[in-house]
Amino acid sequence: MTKTKTEVALHQIDHGTGEVTVFKPDATKITQAKMDALATFAAKVQDWPLAERAIDAKIDDQIEFVRWWRENVRGDGRPGKTVPDLGLFTVFEAYKYAEITKQQVSKWAKKITDVEKYRDAMMLALRRKAELAAAANHRAEGTTENEWYTPAKYIEAARIVMGEIDLDPASNAKAQEWIKAGTFYTKKHNGLTRKWEGRVWLNPPYEHPHIQHFAEKIVAEVEAKHVTEAIMLTHNYTDTAWFHIAESACAAICFTRGRIKFVDADGDACAPTQGQAFFYYGDRPQAFARVFKEFGFVR
Repeated sequence: MTKTKTEVALHQIDHGTGEVTVFKPDATKITQAKMDALATFAAKVQDWPLAERAIDAKIDDQIEFVRWWRENVRGDGRPGKTVPDLGLFTVFEAYKYAEITKQQVSKWAKKITDVEKYRDAMMLALRRKAELAAAANHRAEGTTENEWYTPAKYIEAARIVMGEIDLDPASNAKAQEWIKAGTFYTKKHNGLTRKWEGRVWLNPPYEHPHIQHFAEKIVAEVEAKHVTEAIMLTHNYTDTAWFHIAESACAAICFTRGRIKFVDADGDACAPTQGQAFFYYGDRPQAFARVFKEFGFVR
């Protein structure tokens, strides 16, 4: 017996559990929006298990929609164009019914061929979005509002390795209470436009493109031999272009064990969602490794 379009729309789901549920294609657009909103909220409050559940639900819904589309949509989509099988939708009718385009279905179909990769990519995007929001607070450049500071023990470790800190090119007056660099630049000074010399401590602004500009700057100053030694602290985004730029001239890297607990202006701990890395530039990588192995592994 031929199905009607209403019956076609109600897609039966049984994932081998014996439990049959009904999938409604016309609800997919709303469900996708709800899961996006839930995942964004979860990332904002750093509830990553909740974010994972939202993403899983979003992908499951896409899988069912693609399945429904493949089984029940025919025709070239032009208005008034009929299909030979009663109860099947044309592309145009399917769009009017579910408000999801054929192009969107094709994108979903391609991505769900590797669900784990797709899921990981969405989680990474959420984490980076949350990290960028934190970075905007962490590196307000030249202010003491919404600033995240590197705990003093890491600064002291850098001082043990280099002896002194001659320059901090991305800082503010508050941070200098414990960094105590010979010279420091704020956003107003724009350290990127100035010559760097001597022994440098650098915790750059993490948002893009600023972090890449600082990575390029420190490499240029090291290669020009203006900077004799330097230690730079960043997140461990090993897949980014700026990370590879920074690595190209360093003598050693320490990947932290766990995440650094930065502090705000009130002394409260601020936890990032990503681990960190210390880059060492200079001719004494053994001294750097000896001191920084306390914080993680050095290579």
